[in-house]
Amino acid sequence: MRKIAIGLVIALLATVPWIIGGRYAFHVATMITIMIPLALSINLTLKLGQLSLAQPAFMGIGAYTGALLTMHLGFPPVISILAGAAFAAAIALATGPIFLRIKGVYFVLLTYAFGQIINLIFQHWTSLLGGNNGLFGIPKFSIAGLNLGTIPGGYYALGLVVALTSYLALRLFETSDAGTICDSLNEDEMLCRSIGADAHAWRVAAFTLSAFIAGAAGGVYAFYIGFISPDTFGFQASVDLIVMNVIGGPTSALGPVLGAIIVVPLLELLRDARQYQLLVYGISLIFFVIYFKQGLVSVIERPRKLSNAGHA
Repeated sequence: MRKIAIGLVIALLATVPWIIGGRYAFHVATMITIMIPLALSINLTLKLGQLSLAQPAFMGIGAYTGALLTMHLGFPPVISILAGAAFAAAIALATGPIFLRIKGVYFVLLTYAFGQIINLIFQHWTSLLGGNNGLFGIPKFSIAGLNLGTIPGGYYALGLVVALTSYLALRLFETSDAGTICDSLNEDEMLCRSIGADAHAWRVAAFTLSAFIAGAAGGVYAFYIGFISPDTFGFQASVDLIVMNVIGGPTSALGPVLGAIIVVPLLELLRDARQYQLLVYGISLIFFVIYFKQGLVSVIERPRKLSNAGHA
């Protein structure tokens, strides 16, 4: 019953932009739907006991690939987004077996270095990617001849589809045997190996899925904004995603969703006062680490746990 109530509340929140109306409300709401898959993608790596700073790079790979396929080869935007996500996943599949042999802070540094290398490629491959000036002229998203830019909330609806699909994929992963195995790997890898689980292969699979989700979000972002540049896919994006997971809670797929709903509007409010953003982040992180170590999702789950304990 509690899950149904939470689902209904989020569904009602999703209708708010159409009720309020206006381009700004739809813009903020669309950005929330783009950041939700990204926050979920980094949450998936956290379930492996690893913190990946490569997710903005995978987002950028999906964004640039999707945009270029439509601009230069005339691919339909839907196919371009899926192809960009698949390319990001392919790179994760190729690098994952190497990266995931390293754990802890070294893995964090390795994924940070990978993200910087990808960002440097974005900056210096001027002839194809536009360099620091960015990639202009990305066509608007259209499907069956219908341009989403001409429909109020059209891109928001597209973002909702991608965000909901990403959430359901992560929930399915959590409740599947794969999720159980990954949780076991995080808690007791030796025991998991002793029953025949290929720990490394499962980690690579999860890392690849996280890259696909990030790449898909990047594709939606590219077609929505119509312009992409390397700055969007830098280290600051990783910080934003980490904060979303800390505030929402990293233990459940619902946590990153709550975190994105809170952090994205906050970023919009601080857009003209960037110097205060780190201050707000610092205060928020201190507060949640001290009082809500499992994030806002713990407030929702705690009554259920107490109820179960009472029945026991």
